[in-house]
Amino acid sequence: MRFGFFGVNSGVLAEPETMAAVARTAEAAGWESIWTGEHVVVADPQRPPSPVSPGTHFVDQIASLAFLAAHTSTIRLGTGIVILPQRNPVVLAKELASVDVLSGGRLEAGFGVGYVPDEFEAIGVPFAERGARTDEHLDAMAALWRGDPTFDGRFTSWNGVEASPRPLQSGGPPIHVGGGAPATFRRAVRRAHGWYGFLSTLESTAAAVNNIRTLESELDRPDGLGAVGISVSPSETVDRDLVCRYEDLGVDRLILVRDFRDVGRGPDPERSESVLEFLNETPDRLGFS
Repeated sequence: MRFGFFGVNSGVLAEPETMAAVARTAEAAGWESIWTGEHVVVADPQRPPSPVSPGTHFVDQIASLAFLAAHTSTIRLGTGIVILPQRNPVVLAKELASVDVLSGGRLEAGFGVGYVPDEFEAIGVPFAERGARTDEHLDAMAALWRGDPTFDGRFTSWNGVEASPRPLQSGGPPIHVGGGAPATFRRAVRRAHGWYGFLSTLESTAAAVNNIRTLESELDRPDGLGAVGISVSPSETVDRDLVCRYEDLGVDRLILVRDFRDVGRGPDPERSESVLEFLNETPDRLGFS
């Protein structure tokens, strides 16, 4: 079991010195990875299905991970997740490749389709196209990272161009897709190294793993990806027993959150100190120091 920490760019931690301190502390304490998240904009006033209130801070993920790469040397750096249909895949592929190079090949690239219509309206992307755009954008980024000189898609095309430097990791960073819909499980099997479940329970994780393993036997999966890796951020309080129960389900990585209320806020020195304490004491408590 690998252990990551989610939320290093958001809420109570969204201040440069705090972000750097969290990254350094996590690396020194033995965490495998740190993960960012995003909502480019949030609904104001808050209305369903937006999960966060106005005033919630999200420092851009690409800028955050490039910044944190300079403050660390071994810990892996993950996007958890980029709302992919809201992005230009050619520009994003360049940005992610740059983070991978700057970090020495430590990027984990997580993507999702998004679910808040207000955010898509503000960015100018049709909400109904988000699934189709996500699939094609994943293909387009992979093509650019391979150096394919042409790509012909519904939303993105190019002919006779390339982008360097390419990611340091051969073929690009490991790809994770987040979400709980059937289309997400198919996307994980067809296009990704792993699946990421957020606010998961043992029950929801068991169902997701079962769906993914069934689809692995039914769908064509590209050679070289191996079995779909499973990462989750549990909604439950995590102790050693729960770690074992998730491991029994086939989970490879737990991406922990100290308190989900930390994410939906602005910088807060007192609560950020509690996060640093959590990062220092959790490895011994869960047995991965």
